[in-house]
Amino acid sequence: MAEPPTIYPGLRYRDARGAMSLLKDAFGFTEVARYENEDGSIAHAELAYGNGMVMLGSIREEPDTPYGRARGRLGPASLYVVVKDADAHHDRAVAMGAVVVMPLTDQEYGSREYAVHDPEGNVWTFGTYVPQATPADPQEPCDPPAPSDT
Repeated sequence: MAEPPTIYPGLRYRDARGAMSLLKDAFGFTEVARYENEDGSIAHAELAYGNGMVMLGSIREEPDTPYGRARGRLGPASLYVVVKDADAHHDRAVAMGAVVVMPLTDQEYGSREYAVHDPEGNVWTFGTYVPQATPADPQEPCDPPAPSDT
């Protein structure tokens, strides 16, 4: 069995449900996991395509968290990188001057992780969480739908 990927793109949407529908219906992604917030917004979802996966969720206002306070100056992209030892990884990053936007934290879903931003403001989260395995029968890569002439 092949090892799962260690880097996962992460996306936030104003309409995460709509984005999920587009990814599944138009592009052939398969929903692997979905976790909702109390208000019904998407806290976290995982969609697979071939041997890859994207993680996404609803944009949420978090003004009272380090990540939320930094959000206005952060770049458009985020990535999640699986590491074996989050503490050692964090210590190395801090020693090298990384700008931490979320301190090393034990998450309720079992991950130990932290987040930094790069010089362009993109967010890199490093942690021990490994997203769900891809479905037993993942979608084969396919061509995108042909554009409509109308």
